[in-house]
Amino acid sequence: MIMSILETKKLSRSYGTFKAVDGLDLNIEAGEIFALLGPNGSGKSTTIKMLTTLLTPTSGEAFINGYNIKTRTDDIRRIIGYVPQMISADGSLTAYENLMLFAKLFDIPRRERKQRVEEALKFMGLEEVMYKLVKEYSGGMIRRLEIAQSTIHRPLILFLDEPTTGLDPIGRNVVWEHVSALRKQYGTTIIMTTHLMEEADGCDRIALMTRGKLAIIGSPKDLKDSLKKENATLEDVFIHYTTDNLTESGNNFHNVSIERKTTGRLG
Repeated sequence: MIMSILETKKLSRSYGTFKAVDGLDLNIEAGEIFALLGPNGSGKSTTIKMLTTLLTPTSGEAFINGYNIKTRTDDIRRIIGYVPQMISADGSLTAYENLMLFAKLFDIPRRERKQRVEEALKFMGLEEVMYKLVKEYSGGMIRRLEIAQSTIHRPLILFLDEPTTGLDPIGRNVVWEHVSALRKQYGTTIIMTTHLMEEADGCDRIALMTRGKLAIIGSPKDLKDSLKKENATLEDVFIHYTTDNLTESGNNFHNVSIERKTTGRLG
């Protein structure tokens, strides 16, 4: 029986009067590849940061494997992996040294570290360059190393925040081949943000966010079918559900300016 591994209830995060995430309700099943889509400033990255315990919610609740993200942060950090948008690998170290450092941080027993590190590098296709400095790696190789770092402790959930930004099509394909293999081999639940519709199309389900709120959720096929349009694409879905209504209450130049400045500070 497939069980929910992550649940949010009215999860919200505000910065002053600006609501970056507003009453988000999600229920994600174990083993899913789940995508958060939305325009810049829609609340995707803020949601990921709350779920990875990097930000405290203003209100609402979220549970990961039954643990409350507000009160069981240490327990949650032991069972999740997180690959942020920004580079997290140390370019002055080799891939082996980077992973050995993470193995120590995750308290992997000393007797297991070497084997676990070598297995992770081989799994991500980096065994032949494990002793090269990371600053000599391509973008796709660095991303695979970061995924290896974040999964060295074999987490239940892997969070990926725009994992293939800046990569060429070949690099993106290689990264996603390895991400899919993680789900297949270890049953890892993948939760990701992306701006690439072709990536989202390969996910089990998608939550589309706009202005901090959940606009619609479903499988790629369900979302396309919701438009009742022949040969609808995810791009059509994205445009349909996120296009701003310029006559919406409060959507004036002053408010938009404040929101953009706040969103800019949040990255």
